[in-house]
Amino acid sequence: MSGKNFRTEVFIAGMMIMTSFMAIQGQEAQWNGPGRNGVFTDTLLLKEWPAEGPVLLFATPGIGKGYSSAVATRDRIYATGIRDTLEYLTCLDHKGNIQWQQSYGRCWIKSYPDARCTPTIDEERVYVLSGMDNLVCFHAVTGTVIWSVDIHKEYNSSWDMFGVSEAILLVDDKVIVTPAGETTTVIALDKMTGKLVWQSESLHAHRSNMSPIVINHAGKKYIVASVQTHMLGVDASDGKILWSYHYNFLDKDGNNATIFTNSPIYRDSCLWISNGWDVKSVMLQIAPDGKSVSEKFIDHTFDNQNHGVVLIDSFLYGSNFTGRTTGKWVCMNWNTGEIVWISDFQNKGPILAANGMLYCCDEKSGIISLVKADPRECKITSSFKLNKGTGPYWSHPSIYFGMLLVRHGDFLVAYQIRE
Repeated sequence: MSGKNFRTEVFIAGMMIMTSFMAIQGQEAQWNGPGRNGVFTDTLLLKEWPAEGPVLLFATPGIGKGYSSAVATRDRIYATGIRDTLEYLTCLDHKGNIQWQQSYGRCWIKSYPDARCTPTIDEERVYVLSGMDNLVCFHAVTGTVIWSVDIHKEYNSSWDMFGVSEAILLVDDKVIVTPAGETTTVIALDKMTGKLVWQSESLHAHRSNMSPIVINHAGKKYIVASVQTHMLGVDASDGKILWSYHYNFLDKDGNNATIFTNSPIYRDSCLWISNGWDVKSVMLQIAPDGKSVSEKFIDHTFDNQNHGVVLIDSFLYGSNFTGRTTGKWVCMNWNTGEIVWISDFQNKGPILAANGMLYCCDEKSGIISLVKADPRECKITSSFKLNKGTGPYWSHPSIYFGMLLVRHGDFLVAYQIRE
């Protein structure tokens, strides 16, 4: 190969990488990280914290109560919360100063009404969905409303006992929402206008509390969504429901045996589903044509309630369910389902991962520990206690630009964790 041709190919490859990065850049600021799988992309992070914990950057009250996570761009941070009966989107700078707050609709007023929608950022737009199904697209800098759609009114959505807990998914130029109900199950709206692009058939079911994901399977994009009882595979191009898997069985009174809250984890044609409450967890194998699934294995130990799991190399990490208020921490082999260790650390709770480390959070006391992602043992390198805010520690922390963002009730707290 000549030097000229080599330089040309390197240039083209570089442009392709840059274009790919630019295309997904906005997607990094969304529920549970860039891949909606709890794994964040920050590097050069501390492997050990000082005894008193990492350096506190700010602790800002007044964002409103909620269980949602915070997300960040290079110069702003966004979080949702409720005051009285309204949900608000709050924009802060990286020093924790509130820049603006805008309401985006009524909150859910029954079981656990606090805000649960993590904002989704795409370039200059922020997407949020209220507990009563009002979808709003805000301008990220000014906070003005670009467009809004009342999903409940327009698409006859049907809720379960917790209302709406969904974080908006973007797939290419489409906003994906799962109203469920008698009119449709999953819809795609134009991300710039809110106009309908496609809607799937109705499965005549209530919606779940899970945020959907998009997967690339056998060279094609699919949306994995759910209703109250079933996990679904949906063609991202036209909304056709290709398969369903009956996971959650209702009791004789029509109530949940478990609650769909965890977005599933996908890798190599396999899908991991777990939702606690002493109900089986399942590894599904998706057929090459994307039109069916089969059970690869079933597990009764690693039943994660609503805190999520992370996949590092070929091992899943997270907490399990031993009781309504108790749980242990577990590591499982992704390929075989073998439980390789079970560890006692405080209590069950949210987990995230970055730079080869796990960030494990206790849902009762607010202790956050730094743990090496190691299938041989659960080794805690550092711990500290979050002492701001009130209520259970259910919000998933997030990591952006070297900041560990922890939401607790009405407070947003940020720590410097970069080396």
